Amino acid sequence: MNTRDSLLAALVATIWGFNFVVIDWGMADVPPLLFVAIRFTAVLLPAIFFIKRPDAPWRSILAVGVFMSLGQFGFLYVAMSAGMPPGLAALVLQAQVVFTIVIAAGVLREIPSAAQTAGVALGVVGLVIVGVGRGGHVPLTALALCLLGALSWGIGNVVSRAARVPGGLGLTVWSALVVPIPLLALSLAIDGPAAVTDALTGFGWPAAISTLYTAGLASLVGYGIFNSLLARWPSSAVVPWVLLAPVVAMASAWAILDQRPNAAEVGGGVLLLVGVLVALRPRGAVQEEQDLVEEDLCLT
Repeated sequence: MNTRDSLLAALVATIWGFNFVVIDWGMADVPPLLFVAIRFTAVLLPAIFFIKRPDAPWRSILAVGVFMSLGQFGFLYVAMSAGMPPGLAALVLQAQVVFTIVIAAGVLREIPSAAQTAGVALGVVGLVIVGVGRGGHVPLTALALCLLGALSWGIGNVVSRAARVPGGLGLTVWSALVVPIPLLALSLAIDGPAAVTDALTGFGWPAAISTLYTAGLASLVGYGIFNSLLARWPSSAVVPWVLLAPVVAMASAWAILDQRPNAAEVGGGVLLLVGVLVALRPRGAVQEEQDLVEEDLCLT
């Protein structure tokens, strides 16, 4: 990617890394599925009345919403509610990088370069180091739910890339149509009407600020930029940048929640950074131009 888009990708990773602490802080008194429904209601309204629907088939728009929003965050919020700490949740969710590159290679024929493969492998090793050093006390159910969220995100990345929709903000807003009602229905069924009513009537300022951050910055700004990058560049060039998010999440959890990282978290985080640098090593202008031409020929 060029310098401008690389900086945008780094900004998105920073916003998303801090997002995990904000979610944990705001979800204390709100059931997780209801909290996701509220978040994406804020993404949807009033933006949908001012932002044009993206020029893409409805099936692509709705599929992005199902996998990248409903599935990813439904599983993630429930995992965090079940005991997954914010910093570790951010790390485990980065399994989406592997899922995305593998699925994109099979579905879109986007074969990663040797450097990208090596960089992602280093990032995965970093995740494993952190998981082994920190994850023994985490409930297995929470870990499994977080991995399902990562798989859903990976599928959503490939769907977004395949659609090649110009203007990532429109896709972010319109794809949110599929999120609030199904998750509200699930929350009513799982948590019960009384719990949902109590949460809505007692919706305090921590939950409100968390919703503003997650909906405004993480979703509208973050996914608006991210989807636009996926429309312009191969998935294997964009997605590895998200490996920076866990480093931000761990630092934020340490500073705000006093969740001090241990040696495994620090070592794994450093390895993640090295993996990103290796995966995003410049390949040369001529080679990148050839890749983009071949990509266009494959997808037309």
